[in-house]
Amino acid sequence: IGLIIIISWLTLIIYNLDKQVDYRSFMTYITFFGQIHLFTGLFITAHDSMHNSLSKNRFLNDLIGKICLTFFVFNSYKLLKPKHFEHHRYVATKDDPDYYDGNFFIWYFNFLKQYVSLKQIILAAILFNTLCLFFNRENVFIYWALASILSTFQLFYFGTFIPHKGIHGEDNFHKSNTLKKNNLYAFFTCYFFGYHYEHHDSPKTPWWGLHKLK
Repeated sequence: IGLIIIISWLTLIIYNLDKQVDYRSFMTYITFFGQIHLFTGLFITAHDSMHNSLSKNRFLNDLIGKICLTFFVFNSYKLLKPKHFEHHRYVATKDDPDYYDGNFFIWYFNFLKQYVSLKQIILAAILFNTLCLFFNRENVFIYWALASILSTFQLFYFGTFIPHKGIHGEDNFHKSNTLKKNNLYAFFTCYFFGYHYEHHDSPKTPWWGLHKLK
């Protein structure tokens, strides 16, 4: 399933970069939102590799995670993995790198500060300008730059903000909210990670198994 997401992302990004953008066409918006969703899928696949749930072969498991995060604008697997385990260990506390007791925008900015590095920004700028040598700059901006940025909003809002806002743990063992059961909505918003209590209850369950735990 992880490989299907990677191949689908590659196929769609090549198609989108090479096509003529027509804002009057419904397909333009379908492929744009599809690209955002697949960027999110890359991150979710990498997340599952952090929990060793992609493959029993540790090398293959980690390799797929590193590939996904590299495609997701040069994110660092080495940086994200220990921070993600800190999130599970100290969920919704001051020691949780993903948590901030504040409004959406300050929390989102804090979230980005944890993971965006100067090296990543430089590599992204180099790749952006390299892609512009071969493809229309408008396509590169819309389908690669803008789609990846909006994907971080999707990941943050449905995978961090909604699951953990207002939670202080007094009567919630995993300090996590969870969606009401609606598998179609849960899939398209964040690959079932809206079922977030379930994820913290069984972190080794890959995203496609979370709906079974609901």
